[in-house]
Amino acid sequence: MSCPHLYALEAGFESAFTVDASRVTFGPGALGEVGDRARALGVRRVALITDRRLRALPWFAEVDAALRAAGLDVALFDEVAIEPTDASLELAVRFARDAGVDGYVSLGGGSVIDTCKVANLLATHPGALLDHVNAPIGRGLGVPGPLAPHVACPTTSGTGSEVTGIAIFDLLALHAKTGIVSPRLRPTEAVVDPRCTATLPAAVVAASGLDVLCHALESYTARPFTRRPSPSPSPAIARPMSQGANPWSDLGCREALRLLGVYLVRAVTDAADAEARDQLMWAATLAGIAFGNAGVHAPHAMAYAVAGRVRDYRAAGYPAETALVPHGFAVAVNAPAVFRRFAATSPARHLEAAALLGADVAGAGAADAGERIAAAVAGLMRAVATPNGLVGVGYTAADIPALVAGAAPQRRLLDNAPLAVTPPVLDALFHDALTCW
Repeated sequence: MSCPHLYALEAGFESAFTVDASRVTFGPGALGEVGDRARALGVRRVALITDRRLRALPWFAEVDAALRAAGLDVALFDEVAIEPTDASLELAVRFARDAGVDGYVSLGGGSVIDTCKVANLLATHPGALLDHVNAPIGRGLGVPGPLAPHVACPTTSGTGSEVTGIAIFDLLALHAKTGIVSPRLRPTEAVVDPRCTATLPAAVVAASGLDVLCHALESYTARPFTRRPSPSPSPAIARPMSQGANPWSDLGCREALRLLGVYLVRAVTDAADAEARDQLMWAATLAGIAFGNAGVHAPHAMAYAVAGRVRDYRAAGYPAETALVPHGFAVAVNAPAVFRRFAATSPARHLEAAALLGADVAGAGAADAGERIAAAVAGLMRAVATPNGLVGVGYTAADIPALVAGAAPQRRLLDNAPLAVTPPVLDALFHDALTCW
């Protein structure tokens, strides 16, 4: 599907889609360009946002040196939380307001990049965090104007935050994740250096890689853009980023899924397999651009409750002092159940996705699509030692009402699904997600 006319158009629904993306520089050694790129954007005093673990790795020294070699004054913030909360974001916001910077460089995974986005927003446009959080959790006021330049340098192959206008965090009072969404949050440039993945533990590669898989698969199977109500009477420029599956996002989703089918297990099981880790980073970039223009749906909405209500689960490769369900695992444990149930909305797409992931779909028909795609996803999950469903991250059936309550408000995501997702549907999906195999 490479042309919009291949999506059926109907009166009263959208007939056009918008493509937005950050400028992307990709390749080994790209981190050495960060200083020149920030200076070319007019930055003179830059906030370098990272976390303490990254500060001890060679990638930090390389970026810091590139910024200083370009003649920039560097203000450092290295207190980003592994999974940002409203409290940890406030620390970054206070830093940004006090530092007097005119640009930002983020070096890290999605937590770092999202923290930088929020610091940039609230230092540029002072106000309260919840002013900008999606309704009904926040006031949903959006981003009122342009932000300072932001060069994002991802060090994990998964979140896609370097090319999206999305910032996600835990709202501690609700025990659930939420976020801010606006095209203005999208980093000005993304500098993607796949060498950074060489220092990642296997569990981090697995979790981030499964996040990529879900980005691509959810975007590919989302409600088509032609099923979103026409923007009238809203201005056309108010078209949301989660506009549904479209010809542009389909291209990136398909290639990301193909790359995952070939390289995900290799990248997790062999840290010395530079080809596999490079290709996984490229898949993450492709899927990030795709879901930044199409949007994800139910697995991510469910994941926000799974991560936000964690009790005592701890994943290998992550800090042991805090209970944490890594985002990629929180999404993936829901995925087989969702795609099994939703496959009837577009059996051909779900079968194609299963084939791209490496499954044998010869002779499969529409009635087989749900089981084939669920088995393909679950098979990759098992191969990279993902927890086996909600039970694997510490939940039982008794927790499902609370999980439904945490996921149900995530309307930006749920309304992008190809089926109506009500609380009873969420209840059934969470029950099906207790185990994946």
